[in-house]
Amino acid sequence: QVQLVESGGGLVQPGGSLRLSCAASGSIFRIGAMGWYRRAPGNERELVATITSDGSSNYADSVKGRFTISRDNAKNTVYLQMNSLKPEDTAVYYCYCNARPRATAPLYGYWGQGTQVTVSS
Repeated sequence: QVQLVESGGGLVQPGGSLRLSCAASGSIFRIGAMGWYRRAPGNERELVATITSDGSSNYADSVKGRFTISRDNAKNTVYLQMNSLKPEDTAVYYCYCNARPRATAPLYGYWGQGTQVTVSS
């Protein structure tokens, strides 16, 4: 099994910044794509940003130019730098990855437990 542990959420004023981290641990043969999703109250979970193992990234239109996703493959960790935060960014942010727990296993999807980000004055 692969476990994902997020950190870095909290309360920030509009215009402020936060950096989320997510570390993968456990039985890991290879990690593929990693990413961040979020769910605001009353809304469906939505994609924020993803990054492949070779560093190609993709962003939701609502966060382009403000958020930056990156990863450290040696540490099995993905980051989300969030700048110019807006109240509408308030949500629970979930880390995601697909990974092979063993060389002979298919790719499975794994989710973190979520971390709350609140943007408010």
